[in-house]
Amino acid sequence: MSDLADRFAVSAVTVRKDLLVLQGEGRLVRTHGGAIATGERPTEGLFDMRERLQAAEKTLIGAAAANLVVDGESIALDASTTALSLARQLKARKGWDRLTVITNGLRIALELAGSPGITVVMPGGTVRSEAMSLVGGLGNAAFGQINVQKAFVGAVGFTIGSGLSDATEEEALTKRSFVAVAREVIAIVDHTKWGRVAFATFCPTDRISAVVTGGDAPADMVRDLRSSGIDVRFVGANAGTSLATLRGTGVRVRRASGKGQVTANEE
Repeated sequence: MSDLADRFAVSAVTVRKDLLVLQGEGRLVRTHGGAIATGERPTEGLFDMRERLQAAEKTLIGAAAANLVVDGESIALDASTTALSLARQLKARKGWDRLTVITNGLRIALELAGSPGITVVMPGGTVRSEAMSLVGGLGNAAFGQINVQKAFVGAVGFTIGSGLSDATEEEALTKRSFVAVAREVIAIVDHTKWGRVAFATFCPTDRISAVVTGGDAPADMVRDLRSSGIDVRFVGANAGTSLATLRGTGVRVRRASGKGQVTANEE
């Protein structure tokens, strides 16, 4: 990021804004500290490229989030690659009797299609190929008629002040519909999303019930979230490092049994 700012003689803030615009146009994929160009055919494989970023961490986040799902619920999954990891875990878990999954993610719907005991519901809308999603007001109008126990949403950025944010208003609009009808909102975000603000906020921080994330989350943000009553759960090998950082900041920690998952609780 600093290299780009120096090269073009602009501020880091300007670089971040320009990268977000280019990402919204499908011309690159943002990464931690930079970006990856998508080449001459920007929509081809863009979802697959994003899926490969922090892949192991997303798998662990998906597994931990899947453990929060109870049979008989209606849950919402956005079209994020982390939500796809969650969907795969739900499919592998089996034993479902009547789980309903509402999603605007085409890849997620295909992943869960035909899974015994899982009903997949998709809103109408326009296909957004770079995200493999359905977006638009046509589908969002249906959300006022359904009840959702838990909404699992990924994000491009997450800060205390701006909440969960996305790079495009199209995706943010659909995610706001999920948030509006859900009893609980669970953020599923890898460690690269913390401390970043993307173009459009779709969920204010005070609407979040829980956050499932990898290690390296900023200790001050975790402390503020916990002081607001928001559950923060760490997964993966880096969770121990994060806990060591949290100790001494007024946060008490405990380990969940047997799944490499850690829950941080305010002391």
